[in-house]
Amino acid sequence: MSTTATQTPTGPRKGVLGLVFLTVFLDMVGFSVIFPLFPQMLDWYVAEEGPESFVGRLAAWLETLVEDRFAVIVLFGGLLGSLYSGLQFIFAPIWGGLSDRRGRRSILLFTLTGTALSYVVWFFAGSFALLIAARLTGGIMAGNISIASAAVADTHKKADRAKGMGILGAGIGLGFVVGPALGGLASGWDLTASLPDTPGVNPFSGAALIAFGLALLNLVWAAARFPETLSTTATTATTDEKRSINPFAAQGGLTFPGVRTLNLAYFIYFAAFGAMEFTLVFLAAEHLGYGPLDNAWMFVFIGLTIAFVQGGVVRRLVPRVGERKVATLGMALTLPGFLVIAAVTKTAAPAILYTGLALVAVGSSLVMPSLSSLASRYVPDDRQGFALGVFRSFGSLARVVGPIAGGLLYYGLGALAPYAVGAVLLLMPLMLTRKLPDPPANAPG
Repeated sequence: MSTTATQTPTGPRKGVLGLVFLTVFLDMVGFSVIFPLFPQMLDWYVAEEGPESFVGRLAAWLETLVEDRFAVIVLFGGLLGSLYSGLQFIFAPIWGGLSDRRGRRSILLFTLTGTALSYVVWFFAGSFALLIAARLTGGIMAGNISIASAAVADTHKKADRAKGMGILGAGIGLGFVVGPALGGLASGWDLTASLPDTPGVNPFSGAALIAFGLALLNLVWAAARFPETLSTTATTATTDEKRSINPFAAQGGLTFPGVRTLNLAYFIYFAAFGAMEFTLVFLAAEHLGYGPLDNAWMFVFIGLTIAFVQGGVVRRLVPRVGERKVATLGMALTLPGFLVIAAVTKTAAPAILYTGLALVAVGSSLVMPSLSSLASRYVPDDRQGFALGVFRSFGSLARVVGPIAGGLLYYGLGALAPYAVGAVLLLMPLMLTRKLPDPPANAPG
């Protein structure tokens, strides 16, 4: 039994892609603005709350795992990032499924409101507990990328869908470049001097204020311009359909050919990618003597490459050869990229590292929009939000598993282990993707 969605598109669909781009771009800027602040955050909260506090004990525990102070800081950031990604894993299919039943616009506006509120909590996070509360709220609401993906699927049909997913990916990539840059600038803006009597104001409130401003702009702009993209002809399952907050169980409701294989390939690929990404700063520092500024330029290079390929190359390539072949090509480029990075030694030139990074960045830029497009084309119109939510949740889980596995490999087997092991693991999604079926003839669009 099913019921017809009551939502009707209220605005021109032509401009949806630009709206989605700016939405995910501002979302990612607000999320990643915190990254450069991790070193000062750990020191400040430990000094503020004492070595016997939770954060003090956490810092002491991390120091028992690794001796290097920089590694402790990165692990601290990795834990906060894993918390965020773990909540994305759980809530992406929930928000996506709700958007199938109640419309994209209403659920998107709700999650954007929650995101803005999370930065308000961060602004007043004079205690580490409030900082965790802010990250919890932000992680729950960050599953809204599944709604943006569904909106692209609603308005871009067949081969054009990969183009739309590429533009969405470009917005995410650029957001991850701009966010840390703003965070670095905000690190010198200490509001405790100008607001000494305001409870909860801390040295990081300036960055929180920037993130809140961007989130508020995103919310107001989406409220004014984002149309309802869910067609009135789309049908959704009634409330008696089984839904689960466990994405593994939720996947059981997606029995369409190719879906499970696709999600598995996506998870393995991005777990390997996450391990590489997490340990990259260690490798660059240990073998090339890179400092924070060198690392910043490295990630700018990756982000801009991803934005260029996803925003320009994908939309021209997919209509010619199809999503499955483009995704396979991307994985085939990523694998040697890992091996080239693994060849970086203490006597190697930085050009070797950047060659490997270029292969990895281009490869991942081809993989992500192609797999996203397939995830939407394998299912009917009434399951777009739910299916893309489950798909995105496996990417979020990979962002939890990958960094942890990469760190263990790095410190247990050596600096080159995450890349060598990652290259071997990439053979699995490469073979899985080659076996994926083509979208059915009656695929959405």
